[in-house]
Amino acid sequence: MIRRILLLSLSLIFLPGMPAFAQNSPPSAAQNPPTATAESDEAQTAALAKAAQNPVANLISFPLQNNTAFGIGPYKRTQNVLNIQPVIPFHLGKNWTLITRTILPVVWQPNDQPTQGWYGLGDLNPTFFLSPAKPGKLIWGAGPAFVLPWATAEQLGQGKLSMGPSVVALVQPSHFTIGFLANNYWSVAGHSNLDKPAVNQFLLQWFVNYNMKKGWYLTSGPIITANWRATSNNVWNVPFGGGVGRIMKLGFQPVNITAQFYGNAVHPPGASPWNMKLQIALLFPKLTKQQEKMLLEQKLKQMEQEQPQK
Repeated sequence: MIRRILLLSLSLIFLPGMPAFAQNSPPSAAQNPPTATAESDEAQTAALAKAAQNPVANLISFPLQNNTAFGIGPYKRTQNVLNIQPVIPFHLGKNWTLITRTILPVVWQPNDQPTQGWYGLGDLNPTFFLSPAKPGKLIWGAGPAFVLPWATAEQLGQGKLSMGPSVVALVQPSHFTIGFLANNYWSVAGHSNLDKPAVNQFLLQWFVNYNMKKGWYLTSGPIITANWRATSNNVWNVPFGGGVGRIMKLGFQPVNITAQFYGNAVHPPGASPWNMKLQIALLFPKLTKQQEKMLLEQKLKQMEQEQPQK
């Protein structure tokens, strides 16, 4: 894994113009017609899209997800949360994979005044999924999830150590990815007071993606939440909506870019009625031995060409 990351990093420096998936030096048209190359690239992009849409795929990724919630409180303020959420899989023998997903939020939280608020880090949210290394038609993962009191301001976090189970399941027939992710947290440590009550929260995200040509796809992944300790009209937040995404390249680097919009059909009084989600995820697909060899060869060739002429 470390070797792959180093190779990718070197490629970012020395080979900014290379395609997202390394290939051998271009053969003549007779050896490999343009249509065959195009079909191969399209198949590789489709495979990467399926992996990027699978929360427990054997794929290292580094998403940066910005969530903007509009119309909060009496002055219709705006909240902004940038989630830094690396996903790293680890192989546990031949049969199992442990996928680590960690979310570190950077939060701007308005208060009930016209212009004031708080800015800083929110609580850290690591989740661990144990998943079969060779899944069948039903892909699944399960494990513990945690909320660590990491917030830099009291108003930006729960002030509790919380934990609970998390599960994800999905299928990927033809052009589709269909599944759900769910968890529930209970606080297990921390002072109990009126400002920081005990935690009992539920999250359900169902997701549907339809993949099209050239890396484009339609997506919907609303996150439904429930605060079981709230009063009856404050329990649920139920959004609906969706957006569009694309698997593409920025120079050498494969990325997954999405833009989504959601309206909240049900939400607590004073909470946001609608929000926008923008994300860019850096993707680090597994390379074959031949692709790794080709990367090094191309890097050496480019370094030789850049040497000053005598």
